[in-house]
Order: sequence, then structure tokens, then C-alpha cells
Amino acid sequence: MLSNMACSLIMHKRIETTTAKAKALKRYIEPLITRSKDDSTHSRRVVFSYLQDKEAVTELFREVSSKVADRPGGYTRIIRLGNRLGDNADMCLMELVDFNENLLAEKAASKKSSSRRRRGGSKKKVEETGAVETAVAEEAVEEVVEEQTEAVAEEQAVEEVVEEQTETVAEETVAEETAIEEETPVEEAKEEEPSKDDDKKEA
Repeated sequence: MLSNMACSLIMHKRIETTTAKAKALKRYIEPLITRSKDDSTHSRRVVFSYLQDKEAVTELFREVSSKVADRPGGYTRIIRLGNRLGDNADMCLMELVDFNENLLAEKAASKKSSSRRRRGGSKKKVEETGAVETAVAEEAVEEVVEEQTEAVAEEQAVEEVVEEQTETVAEETVAEETAIEEETPVEEAKEEEPSKDDDKKEA
């Protein structure tokens, strides 16, 4: 059964089968595809012993081997299709990867577009990162300047408070001195008056 399914896959490039059979076929056919890369009589005889079909062997060594020459493995793809109506079996589509032209065209287009996006995106990312770095540096400088201005303002406020205190202290000392000067003449006058009375008494 696996031999017949392998021949059908090689000839038609895709077959519809159950998922269990597809997984078994994958392990059966991929070593044969790998052996087809070495186009020798020995390889052909080994593959023929598995497939037992001359046309399938010829197709494998002529068409398939040239397509998969650069691929290191993973020659088949399993695409799930859902469950079959009769027995509810899990169905899938098994195909050779390098023979699906639609997917190959999509991959080529995505590679081209992605390469352009990567180049432009890298420049944009570099520009964005540079802008972010400059913005961060500017913010750091602004913060340092603000801290310095705040420190200077605090020092000025302290100096103003000190000056105000010294001024108030100076005013208080001046007021005390004037009060003392005003009190001393009165006391001297009082002291002088009794001396005059004493002179009168003596006279």
C-alpha cells in the first residue's frame, strides 16, 4: 500500500488520503527522495526495490530530484482537510513541497517585500532609537538644570532669611541703645537736683 501511495505521490505530486496513512507515507518516501539526489545505478535499484514501478523511478530521478536538490529535508507537506463524511476519518492533502507553484510564488513575494521592509524598518528603527536617546539625554539635562536652579534658589532664600535676621537684630540693638541713651540724662538730672538743694541748705 505504501509503495502504491508513494508512486501516486511521485507521479501526481499530491494525493488525498487519511492523516494516519500520510504520516506513514512521509516516513516511507522521504528517504527515497533523499537517495534520488545521487543519480547512480545503485541508487536507482534501491529505489526500484521499494517502489516496483519503472515510470515512478524515472520521474523521481529526472523531475523530483532536480527540484529538491537544494533542500536538506522535509520534502512533503500535510494539509488537513477535516473529517470524511462516511466514517469520520481525519482527511488530509499530502503534496511535494517544491511542486506547489502558488505557495512558492507567495513565498518569493513575501521574501522580497520582507527584505525591503527590513531594510527600511532597520533605518527607521535606528532613527527612532537615535531620537529616543536624544530625547532621554535632553530630559536628563533638563532635570540636572532644574535641580541646580532649585539648589541656587534655596541658597538665595537662606541668604535672604539670614540677612533679614541680621537686620532685625541690628534694629533691636539700635533701639536698645537709643533707649539707654534717653534714660541716662534723666537720671543725671535727678542726681543734680538734690545737690542744688543741699547748697541752699548750706547757705
